[in-house]
This record gives sequence, C-alpha cells and structure tokens, in this order.
Amino acid sequence: MNTAETVANASHHLQPLISDLGLILMTAAVAVLLFKKIKQPLVLGYLIAGFLAGNHFDFFPSVKDIKSVEVWAEIGVIFLLFSLGLEFSFKKLMKVGGTASITAITQIIAMVAIGYLAGQWIGWKQMDSIFLGVILSISSTTIILKTFDELGVKTQKFAGIVIGSLIVQDIVAILMMVLLSTIAVSQQFSGSELLLSVFKLIFFLTIWFVGGIFFIPTLLKKAKNILTDEMLLIISLALCLMMVILAANVGFSPALGAFIMGSIIAETTQAEHIEHLVKPVKDLFGAVFFVSVGMLINPGTLYEYALPVAILTLVVILGQSISSTIGALLSGQPLKQSVQTGMSLSQIGEFSFIIATLGMTLNVTSDFLYPIVVAVSAVTTFTTPFMVKFATPFSEYLEKKLPRKWIKKIERYSANAQSIKLVSNWQIVVRSFLTQVIIHSVIIVAIILLSSKFILPLVEGSQFGNLFAALITIVILSPFLWALSLRRVAVKEVAILREERKYRGPILMMILMRMVLTLFYIGFLLNIFFSPVIAFIMLIVAVVVYFVFPKKLNAQYHKIEDHFLKNLNARELKKAVRSRSDLTPWDGHMTTFEIAPTSNIAGKTLEELSIREQLGINIAFVKRGEITINIPSRNERLFPGDEICVIGTDTQVAAFKKYLDQHEIDVSPLATESDIVLQQLELINEAFIGKSIRDSELRKKTSGLIVGLERGGKRILNPESKLILEKNDILWIVGSKKLLANLSKN
Repeated sequence: MNTAETVANASHHLQPLISDLGLILMTAAVAVLLFKKIKQPLVLGYLIAGFLAGNHFDFFPSVKDIKSVEVWAEIGVIFLLFSLGLEFSFKKLMKVGGTASITAITQIIAMVAIGYLAGQWIGWKQMDSIFLGVILSISSTTIILKTFDELGVKTQKFAGIVIGSLIVQDIVAILMMVLLSTIAVSQQFSGSELLLSVFKLIFFLTIWFVGGIFFIPTLLKKAKNILTDEMLLIISLALCLMMVILAANVGFSPALGAFIMGSIIAETTQAEHIEHLVKPVKDLFGAVFFVSVGMLINPGTLYEYALPVAILTLVVILGQSISSTIGALLSGQPLKQSVQTGMSLSQIGEFSFIIATLGMTLNVTSDFLYPIVVAVSAVTTFTTPFMVKFATPFSEYLEKKLPRKWIKKIERYSANAQSIKLVSNWQIVVRSFLTQVIIHSVIIVAIILLSSKFILPLVEGSQFGNLFAALITIVILSPFLWALSLRRVAVKEVAILREERKYRGPILMMILMRMVLTLFYIGFLLNIFFSPVIAFIMLIVAVVVYFVFPKKLNAQYHKIEDHFLKNLNARELKKAVRSRSDLTPWDGHMTTFEIAPTSNIAGKTLEELSIREQLGINIAFVKRGEITINIPSRNERLFPGDEICVIGTDTQVAAFKKYLDQHEIDVSPLATESDIVLQQLELINEAFIGKSIRDSELRKKTSGLIVGLERGGKRILNPESKLILEKNDILWIVGSKKLLANLSKN
C-alpha cells in the first residue's frame, strides 16, 4: 500500500465532515454576496441558500451526511448564544424599565396562548401546539437590530422600548427552554416538576452569576498584562465551553451554558474587546447554523403544509403586533410609540429555531414543525423592514380614525402611568429582606452541596476527618451565615418604620426568621458529617463561636462583598454607558451626538447657537474628555470632540440631527450613563407654590432645568422663568438624579 492510499484510508472518516462544512461555507459566501447586493437581511439569505443546497435538490451540490450538518448546527447554536450573552448581561435586565418588561410579558403570554390554540385548531398534537406557542412568542434580536441600523431609527424613543423588550424575551426564552425540556421528558404537566425546574434554574443561575462575577473578572484583570488577543480569544471560548459542559452535566441545555457565560463576561472590563474578538467566530458559526437550518427543510413538507405556513405567518405578524402594542399601551406609552413598538416585534428568529431544534432533539415534536417554523421565520424576516417603516404612518392613521374620546383616554392614562410612583419604606425593607435571604441561601446551599459531594467522600469513615471537613466548610460559610442572620439592610427605612408601632412586629419576625434559617443551615451541614446527637452539640458550639467573633465575620464578609461589587461595576467605572431616558409622555428622550473636528459650530456659545429657541432641544450635559458639564449655561462653548446629550421628541431629535449634519456633525455611537436624568415632578410643596420659576430656585436645588410644565391638561414646553407656579403643576425637569430624588421625597 503506497503512502497516498494509507493517508486516504486514515482520513476517510473526516471527508464527509470537511466536505459538508466546505459546502455550507460556500453556500453562505454566495448568500452574503447576493443578499448584500439586493440589501436584504443575511439571515434570510442563509436560510434560502441552505434550502437550495440541501439534499432535496439534485441540480445543486448537496451534503453527504445529514448528521454532520446537525453537528455543525449545534456548534453554531453554542457560539450564537455565547455572542447573544455578550450583548445581553444580567445588569441590562435589571436596568430594563417597567415599560419594556410589561410589553414583553404581555406579548409572550398572548402569543403562547394564541400559538397553542392555533396548533390545536389546525389539528396538531398537544406537544406540537405547546412548542408552537413558545416558538411564536419570541421575536428576533438579530433581525430587529439590523433593521433599525438600516432604517436609522435607533435614536427614536420606541427603539429603546423594543430593545428592552428583547432583553426580557431572551431571558424568558431561556426559562421556557428549561420548562419545555421538563414537560418533554415527563410527557405530562406536573406542577411540582415545573416548579422544581424553575427553582433549579434560579439556583444555578444565581450560583453561576455570583461565582462567575467573583472569579472571572479577577482572573482577566490579573492576567491583563500577559494576555494577547489570541490568548484572550482562547480563554473566552474555553470559559464558554466549560460552562456548556457544566450546564449539560446538571441537566440543562448546552445553549443555556453558553448564554450564561456570555452574560458573565459581559460584566467585565474586557467585554467590548472580547466581543470584538469573538465576532468573526460568531459570524462564522452563525452562518453555519442558519445555512444548516435551511438544509434541514424538506420542500415536500412545505408544499404539504403551505396552508399552515400562511396561517401561522399571519398569526405572527398580526398577533405579535397587536399583543406588543397592547403591552406598550398598558405600560403607559402613547399610541404612536406603542404602535411602533408592536409592529417592530412582528417576527420570529434565532431563538425560535433553537426551541424547534430542542423539540426535534427530544423527539417530542413532529417532523413537519421545524420546516414550517423556518418558513414562517423567513417570511416575517422579509416583512420586518416594511412593518417598521410603515409603523409611523399607520399610527397617524389610527389617531385620525379612532374615536376622539379613546385618544384622550390613552393620553390621560399615559400621563398618569408615567407619573412618579414613590416606593414605600415597607416595600424597600421587604425587597431588601428577600434579596438578602435568597442570595445568601443559594450561596450557602451551594457550598454545602459541594462539600458533601467532594469533601465528604474523602473523609468518610474517619471521625477526625469528618471534624476537619466540617470545620473547613463552616469557616468558608461563616461570612455568609453572618450576613444572612445579622447583616443590617435598608437601615434608614427600618429606623423610620420602627417609629410606627404596627411595623415593629413584622420587622422583628423578619430578623428572627433570618436567624432561624441560619441555625437550620448550620444544623443541616453538621448532620451530613456527624450523627444527630454530635451534630446538636456541634451546633451549640458553632453558635457560641459565631456570636463571639461578629466583628471579624463582619469584616470578612464586607471584604468579599466589596470584591464582588468592584468586579460587577468595573465596566461602568471604567467607561460609563450613556443611556436614553424614556420618562416623558411627550415622546421626549435623551440622545447623544458628537461635535466633529471640522464642525463650523465649534467655538460658539449655546446662546449664539439658540438651539433651544430654534428647535426646542435642551442640552442635558456636555462631556469633554474626562470632564462632564451638567446642565451647561448659555455662555458655555462647544468644542470639537464634545459629546452632547440632548433632550427632545423624535421629531425634534430628527430636526436636530439634520441641523448637525448640515454643520458636519456625526452621531456618536457611544452612550454614557450620567446622573443627569429627565424626570417628572408633581408640585405639592407649598414652599414653591405662588413663586415664579426663577424665584423658586428649582434650578439651583436640582442642578437642573425645567423643560416642560403641565397644568390642567395643557402642556407648556420650555416655560419662561417668570411663569408663576401653581399647586398640582406637573414639572418636567432635567437635572441631578440624586437631587431630584431628594426633592421628590420632600
């Protein structure tokens, strides 16, 4: 046997895998060139190209082994979810306002119900209908963001609501994947099993997030000076695959692990750099995934199920649009923003494919569901730009056609819904109590489980070994046990509530519950290592020691907490992210622009430019290098490179952008978080009533500017300083977040 034959025989098993990958990439390349030329979404191109290159057509080259395609598709899902996680981060979820949350939750609940009923109406199996409902409820982040970029609507207010809704949808999709897996395995709707799955998911998410934030940013920071781009990419992908393995071992999908690790890395100072390095890998395997999805479509199935495809396409477009619009209206948004939001979310995408793939992997869905979902996604992907484009004209049409009293009710509801709602001290205390108990309970239980799984087997049968192992575990747990039982939370609010007799009992009960829970965890741990009698004696000893050294435990816990918070906030401390505010019912929001080096308005004062007088635009702050000038005065000059944050309606912002473009100004893609916010205040303080805006010194008290006033249902934009304030006036002030919060409390 010659050398060539030997090599051929040794590598024959690789040939189908490599040739199929080559075909997938060639197909993707053709799709990219063609769909870039006709200015259509690449995802649609990948799907169509994969469909044509599948083994259902003889006149195109086709894959040799369908199993290898599924392997590449699974790898594509992992890297796609990892990249989505890098863009997601749990802190973004925490910052998502009530508007986006209500919109997303309303849409998901409505579409799950509509999808399930549609499946049952068509005559599908119950499991097919359940999966269909979940599939139709998740909009496509990829398609929407690309559409917004192409149409240039990212600066508009509704875009912020849509992006916030997508963040909520992503985490809900992850949750539903876990629940669907539970339902699929058990083949029945067991409430206890579903509840157990939710608790299990929450437990592992908390552990992964807390542990990940504590260790991973520290690792990247320590190795910062020796990390090259190559090493950083390898470490990032290694962490991703490690979490994939971990998630699979505890019973979750690999995609969940990839998503979680992406969201953890998103909190580090290296997040942007890693996102940049991973982008080619994401694009590569994203293309592989979508082409693979297209290859798995059977044209015979599509022909057979053409009617269900048409029906479900209409269900998605109409159902998503209407449910999201209703959700936005319920959250207090005006009609225009609500319609724009609803029509933007009228498609399904990557998560729908992943959920459909999950059904196929678990063998619980019919073969026809997957190609139908892909076909519906392809059609809705194509219609999305048109839906976004025609949203504004359609909203204006509705305003003309709807009864006048309906429009007035919507406007009144919108204004009331966005009024400042003060959180009571009791709510703050309860929220702090629950957060304290849940987070520390999860950490304590996780350490106990790890100890019983890895330490106990090493010392089992040895009395002194058990004692040593229990001692080590108690030492590790001690700061968290102290925090659970004795750490003071919401100190100011608790002190206020204690002055009222009715709250003294509940506060005392919450403190006792924390202590009892701590004793339970100590007893539970000791019972694992010792007999009940010895465990009880050790419990008493542990409690005595525990109360003898409270200061040391306090110091140790705060050291751990400070390290965690430092890692968690490192990215914001390094570079603040400017976010847009969406607090005004007049479509007003905050948008950032940058003064170009060649701008002919550079060097002029704000008084000379008369931006507020000409366009109705207010400048919230000017960022110049490391210096931020909040609420700049009329004598403040603008310089090349200044980043200016302006407040205005969509129309005003669009006019301002046009004004800037005429003076060679470029929109900054960067956004920075500032303590300057746009906020609504209802005037009830007698000290301000009857005074002019100038005499009230509200500008001084808030370090801000009054940009609007609502009185008796009438609105005044940019009120004059001599205007007399009246009781129950609603003021719109842009100013210091802290000072405005203090003012609202008073």
